[in-house]
Amino acid sequence: MEAGNHYEWQLYDGQQWSSICNDIVIETHYCQPEATGITIHTSMGSLYIDFDALTINEPFTNLSIRRITFLNNNQKQEVGWYYKDNNRWCEYGSQGSDGNTSSIGSDYIEQQYNNNPTGSVQFTAGNTTYMLDFTAMTQTNLSTRMRRKVRWRPKFNSIVMVNNSSPTLESPTTNSNASSTEYIWEFKGDKGIWTEYHKPGCSLDSADIERLYQLNPQYQVSFTAGPSTYTLYFSEMYQVNNTFGTKRQVRRIDSEEKIQQTNSVLSPVRWQFQGVDGNWKDYSKGGSWGHCSVSSQDIEAQYQQDSTGTMKFWAGRFNYELNFSDMSQSNLSTNTRRLVRRL
Repeated sequence: MEAGNHYEWQLYDGQQWSSICNDIVIETHYCQPEATGITIHTSMGSLYIDFDALTINEPFTNLSIRRITFLNNNQKQEVGWYYKDNNRWCEYGSQGSDGNTSSIGSDYIEQQYNNNPTGSVQFTAGNTTYMLDFTAMTQTNLSTRMRRKVRWRPKFNSIVMVNNSSPTLESPTTNSNASSTEYIWEFKGDKGIWTEYHKPGCSLDSADIERLYQLNPQYQVSFTAGPSTYTLYFSEMYQVNNTFGTKRQVRRIDSEEKIQQTNSVLSPVRWQFQGVDGNWKDYSKGGSWGHCSVSSQDIEAQYQQDSTGTMKFWAGRFNYELNFSDMSQSNLSTNTRRLVRRL
């Protein structure tokens, strides 16, 4: 396993399991739902790996392939569940080519699968009801009986931090789409502050929302932020908290205009915690106090969604909960509590 990776691909020659060199190439392809397999070149010859069956094709049927993971007790691999649409593989919970979005997403399906790998789950998309069969890896339209293929794939270099059964997603280390985003998506939070959608506090960021908007500017998108679920309406440009009905304005702004606005105002909001030495320190991803999963911007986005709620994150090898009501953070392992402030 290469340093920093949480996975390893191995080959069994009938006597022992051996690591495969440069297995990042295999992993990269495997994480793409449309990929059926890959050919690798070894000292034994060219081997084709079937991703669905995780087998080596003929004439090397005496060889075996496996993918193992190396995770801490509070970590899980973030996964995606996909169905084959007319033209592409679509993740559950995202918009399909017919404009409808399934009532369940990858996280829920993964939970149901882990509870019963040979079972099934029923859901809706639009006005249609479907059945997802884990054994056959198919989904069936219960009205027309049309069946579609289903696939499970891990998401590249992304893990889930598990705290008291409440997962917080860690964003992938790379995002090829983020750098090409020309528009910023923001919601109007408390005190009229415009705040950009950011991961991991929110399940969507500007790049994700912009892609969905380009598909259909009249559509509505469901997402999560902390423990709450929301619906974003593109046509009216507002979001609604699906539990409390709270409505907030949304805007789509050119990134150049955003830079000009940022440069014309005072310093942005900063979030800090009080360290052991009594000094106040900024929340910063990869900061000196240990790699952290959130920044001040991430915390502010969650605060604007719910200024009386909580937010979970990790730093170093510990998991924490930030409480906006009493402005404190708690180490969920040691119960150590520290003061927090917003500047």
